[in-house]
Amino acid sequence: MKTIMKITIGLSLLFLLNGLCSGQPAEIWVSPDGSDQNPGTRELPVASVQVAQRKARELRRLNDPSIKEGLHIILKDGTYRLTEPLFIRPEDSGNRSSPTLFRAKSGASPVISGSIPISNWKKPDFKIKGLPEVARDKVWVADAPVIGGQRLAFRQLWVNGHKATRAAAMNDGEPGRILSADKLNEAFWIPVPEYNFENIDQLEFIIHQWWAIAILRVKDIIIAGDKAKVTFHQPESRIEFEHPWPAPFIDEKKNLNGNSAFWFANSISLLNSPGEWYEDINTGKVYYWPHPGEDLEKAETLIPYLETLVHINGTLENPVSYVSFQGISFEHTTWMRPSKAGHVPLQAGMFIYEAYKLPVPGTADKASLENQAWTGRQPAGISIEDAAHITFHRCKFKHMAATALDFTGGTHHNNVEGCIIRDIGGTGIQMGYFGGKDFEAHLPYIPYDQREVCMFESISNNLITDISNEDWGCVGISIGYAHDINIEHNELSHLNYSGICIGWGWTKTITCMKNNRVHANHIHHFAKMMYDVGGIYTLSAQPNTEISNNSVHHLEKAPYAHMPEHYQYIYLDEGSSYIRVTDNWTENDKFFSNTPGPGNEWKNNGPQVDPALKEKAGLQQEYLDLLDEYNIIK
Repeated sequence: MKTIMKITIGLSLLFLLNGLCSGQPAEIWVSPDGSDQNPGTRELPVASVQVAQRKARELRRLNDPSIKEGLHIILKDGTYRLTEPLFIRPEDSGNRSSPTLFRAKSGASPVISGSIPISNWKKPDFKIKGLPEVARDKVWVADAPVIGGQRLAFRQLWVNGHKATRAAAMNDGEPGRILSADKLNEAFWIPVPEYNFENIDQLEFIIHQWWAIAILRVKDIIIAGDKAKVTFHQPESRIEFEHPWPAPFIDEKKNLNGNSAFWFANSISLLNSPGEWYEDINTGKVYYWPHPGEDLEKAETLIPYLETLVHINGTLENPVSYVSFQGISFEHTTWMRPSKAGHVPLQAGMFIYEAYKLPVPGTADKASLENQAWTGRQPAGISIEDAAHITFHRCKFKHMAATALDFTGGTHHNNVEGCIIRDIGGTGIQMGYFGGKDFEAHLPYIPYDQREVCMFESISNNLITDISNEDWGCVGISIGYAHDINIEHNELSHLNYSGICIGWGWTKTITCMKNNRVHANHIHHFAKMMYDVGGIYTLSAQPNTEISNNSVHHLEKAPYAHMPEHYQYIYLDEGSSYIRVTDNWTENDKFFSNTPGPGNEWKNNGPQVDPALKEKAGLQQEYLDLLDEYNIIK
């Protein structure tokens, strides 16, 4: 027995010495085919990322000699479905000489997913109450998953990697136009709907409001002659009719493009086209009309379960640091607030908790201010707070219902490079402070502790496309109160609102915003649905901020805008100050400054700019392969 023990100890020591001499990072391997009882070697991988993370945390806690050169958690091919978010805490941190890296095995494409598959699709053997005649014998039905004893409510469905369309009147062509808004009774008057809604339990009313859409849960529809009165649930009813900006537009003088557009969504009565789906919460049934050629008995149909896949959370005193991700896809998140409380945004997807018009305009910061608003931010697929030296390289963020990647505060020296961000319901990359329940959105943010501010961040060579496909008022890259943010050589396309937005607060007061740089980005096919828009858009004072050498083109005219010409390639909005705008190529000479502050410099912008600058904008040579994955319209 002693001989065997000596041999075992000797082999372990030899293995350890070999590891120390090799100068290689320690490795923990993960595979969907593994077992969490395994040691986590290449040959015997664990099955879950959480268990691999815990093993790594123990090595950090014990300061194991094997991690002297770093620690790699290596994911083999496959899908890792999460039932709860992955939490990365200060205890998971690496350091400059020994970073922690979550990476794909060489040649592999692992997916971390918040989805649940739906199976057992079949043709219904019962009459579906309220289903339009055109859809009869066309739809299939499946049971919604049961989680924790309850049917799962969801707002998205993906079939073979493509986002299916939630049943909506919008899909039938032109939306309707509201007739009038009754603020006192919190109601909209509209033409009598052409749809015979069987019930309105889950019905939603979406309205186009300048630079944002509102999603309102319908409480009642009362027909009165050739008009209908629509009322809504709380709290969104109060918010919608109290908040002054952006509000529904009534073209009283009839010299613009008509009243605000609206449409209904989420009713079995609206399921009338291939590719549409509907979940009946009351019966637990999911209905889908397949596209020609789609075989639901073989198709992969996925619904999202989680709103957030990864939380990276430290503290100001003890931030998460030196953790990186490489070659991993993060996919399938949901966004449930509209189903629970509606969604009435102020701007850039920031939803309103409370907002109203001031009886007497003016605050200490802004004498002309007529409204106040307290806001919240959408959930993100990856949420990062109080963290430094976090890197995402060659990762993918896809099929997410709200924000993809969000640096909420207390972050610095982080890097997002060479990533694909695609099929996102809200904003692609978001960073900085945007106010909250406890801080009014129009006040200048000057924190006592400067560590709260996002700073010295880099966003470069990313492909960001098909963004804001649920909340049309969101943007490609959105920066709030932050400083020394470098945004360069990204390609952004197919956006319903603006491309890159920097700044918040609508104030000329000098705050923590400064030294931001938007350089050599390629922005195209934007403003598809919203207006009062800019390919590059700024707010508030930002000393020493630079917008240079960008290429901006294919500005789409929003079809429902009441001011269809109110769009810009570069737009310096309220309070924008001390910003240099130089050498940007745009297909037309259309720029705008709305009540800007002092110190702005405009130089050599428009179609006359040297075409060589235009050609250098966007992804650099090393990252042009990102375009090969998708058919991007240029």
